[in-house]
Amino acid sequence: MHYNRKLVVAAWRASGLPAPVAEYRFHAGRKWRFDFAWPEAMIAVEVQGGIWRGGRHTRGAALKMEWEKLNTAAVMGWRLFYCEPRDVMSAGFVRYLKAALLQGK
Repeated sequence: MHYNRKLVVAAWRASGLPAPVAEYRFHAGRKWRFDFAWPEAMIAVEVQGGIWRGGRHTRGAALKMEWEKLNTAAVMGWRLFYCEPRDVMSAGFVRYLKAALLQGK
C-alpha cells in the first residue's frame, strides 16, 4: 500500500499537528532522508512499507543499511516514530506525534 505525502500532511494539519517537512535530509554527509520530520523538535517519522510481503525493510542487506541510518539519527538526538502506510493517518499514530511534539514545548 502506498500513501500520498500531501494527503498525509493535510490530514495531520487538520488534526492539529504542525506541518512537517517531507523527505527531510537530516545528515549533511549522506543522502539519508526521513519520510517526514519536524527539524526544530528533532522528531521524525519513517513509514515502513512492504513489511508483510518481503519489502526493502525486511531484507538483510537493506535492513542493515537502514539500521546504520537510524542509529546515526539516534546519536544525533533524533526521536523516531515508525508506522506502516495504512496507519500513517490513524488517530492512534497522530496521538503519538502530538504527545512527542508537546513534550518539546
